[in-house]
Amino acid sequence: MNTIRENNVSDRALVDRVLGGDTNAFRLIMKNTEGLVGQIVYKMIRNPSDRKDIAQDIYLKTFQKLDSFQFQAKLSTWIGQIAYHTCLGYLEKKKLVLLDSVTDEEENEVLEKLNHTVNPFVNDIESSLFKQELSAILKTEIEKLSPIFRTLITLYHQEEMSYAEITVITQLPEGTVKSYLSRARKLLKDNLLLTYQKEAL
Repeated sequence: MNTIRENNVSDRALVDRVLGGDTNAFRLIMKNTEGLVGQIVYKMIRNPSDRKDIAQDIYLKTFQKLDSFQFQAKLSTWIGQIAYHTCLGYLEKKKLVLLDSVTDEEENEVLEKLNHTVNPFVNDIESSLFKQELSAILKTEIEKLSPIFRTLITLYHQEEMSYAEITVITQLPEGTVKSYLSRARKLLKDNLLLTYQKEAL
């Protein structure tokens, strides 16, 4: 019996085995990527009853499209792309809000910050909250963001993905990813300040 060890199996070897009819190899792909797929589905889809169906749809699409994978990115990143766009399709079909609205003035402020040092308060959040176990308050505030902002924050800060990897998953330009992340951080900062102010009253 040809078994697959979970460690040190390359993406190409796994894909070749799946395309050769090895169902255990696809189970291993699912196991290796279920954390990332789960994060994307959980952050983008509010309705718990839909999450399982969407996750199944993601892996069905992955299996069906596996022979088209070109190895230009990590297999997990490619599956993350399928997950993101499957969720996006669901949200668009439901006509749900995908992005938090930001005024032109706020957008200009965000773009300005991309070329300068980020506000110290935001740096404090990144260093003390994002890189440690997330606090209950921060989790609550993240859940208040729109699906795309929630997902980008999760991919960058929790999954520790690079801008390039997030660009592959979302198929957004890297500049847009940076802009959206900055907008999401600004909303988080404002909401956290408001929360702390209320608690101080």
